[in-house]
Amino acid sequence: MNITRQDLDALNTVIKIDIVKADYSDKVTKILGDYRKTANIPGFRKGHVPMQMVKKQYGKAVLVDEVNKLIQEALGNYLVEEKLDVLGNPLPKPQEDLNWDNDDFSFEFELGLAPQFEVNLKAKKAITHYKIIADDKMIASQIENIQKQYGKLISQTEISKTDEITGSFLDEEQDINITTTFTLDKIKSKSDVKKFIGLKVGDAIALQPNNLFTEEREAINLLKITSDQLASLNTEIQFKISEINTRQLADLDQDLFDKLFADGSVKSVTDLKAKIKEDAEKQFVQQSDQKLLNDITEHLITNTTFDLPAAFLQKWMQTAGDNPLDEAQAKEEYEKSEKAMRYQLIEGRIITDNKLEVTFEDVKTYSKAMIKTQMAQFGQLNPSEKELDDISDRVLSNQDETKRLSEQVISQKLLEFYKQNVNLKEKELSYDKFIKEAYKS
Repeated sequence: MNITRQDLDALNTVIKIDIVKADYSDKVTKILGDYRKTANIPGFRKGHVPMQMVKKQYGKAVLVDEVNKLIQEALGNYLVEEKLDVLGNPLPKPQEDLNWDNDDFSFEFELGLAPQFEVNLKAKKAITHYKIIADDKMIASQIENIQKQYGKLISQTEISKTDEITGSFLDEEQDINITTTFTLDKIKSKSDVKKFIGLKVGDAIALQPNNLFTEEREAINLLKITSDQLASLNTEIQFKISEINTRQLADLDQDLFDKLFADGSVKSVTDLKAKIKEDAEKQFVQQSDQKLLNDITEHLITNTTFDLPAAFLQKWMQTAGDNPLDEAQAKEEYEKSEKAMRYQLIEGRIITDNKLEVTFEDVKTYSKAMIKTQMAQFGQLNPSEKELDDISDRVLSNQDETKRLSEQVISQKLLEFYKQNVNLKEKELSYDKFIKEAYKS
């Protein structure tokens, strides 16, 4: 067997594999001999079928199978030995004149090679790392929500602006009977709000559900329906009021504090505000980090330039998936996935150059920490190492789950690496301002 390589350019090469009879003949002969021992052909006793007849019936299929095995093994070994970093998979060049009756064969494969490039992490313009704070407005809102949650409902005779309204959307013709509870601050139109003021239990008004609430998500949650179902409620239907309540706020006293924090860590309103601020800002870290990771990813893709073997990759995409693509479909698919492919190459280079690879122990440690956190949410605060190991082993026995957790671990490693090595500037702002600035909303 002989393997040669012809580089077409820096990103495309052709591998030629020449196979002669000596490479496969012994294996083919042995397999056909085994077939002869077990072949069941009418007119012959088992094990006494003439070899020529076995060759005629099975010879070509065995030859093709063994040659293909030789090709795959040789090609795989060559890529490893030559340390070729390929994109996609090798594509066999078609051979219209291939004759399996010959003794010697030649096969050619097209390969797309990964480009060589350098990653510059030090941008001239610093990337913003947001520090999201819980401001006084947010803390006051959280405290009011807590007071409402632990407060008392007091029945009212007629609706005012601050009341909770329970009622049903009813329409016999459309088979609609949806019961929900909401406050008037969820209503989009001021004119609809005015319709409610002064109404009593048992009163009914005509409303259009799909245009009633400020946000579609709010409407879907309140009405417990899908987006498509909400869109279909595009005519006015009756809303009949069954309850009117005002919520008396709970007192900010030690009894409430102990209900919220059984460990006795909160003794005053000042402590409560500090605790709410601390807990909220811990949750904001994840959102801030995700924004930072997205921004650094975008920066690296934009500022790390290299060519890809686009023509080869489009050709490979035509046959790579479960459903074959034509040339136009493959081009469209390539254009949609090119950005992701570029980042995968950049990320791979950063991981390799900086030894950020993920080990199984990394994944197991991460899974145990995650499991411990989940158990704490259900009151199991001190699980044993054996419990954590056993649950982790069960989780990691699922390959898909292991892959998902590995991706989370590498994201963590990359994020920490970026924080130490990328040119960043910290910006402190409230959550509302973060949403407006970071997502231009």
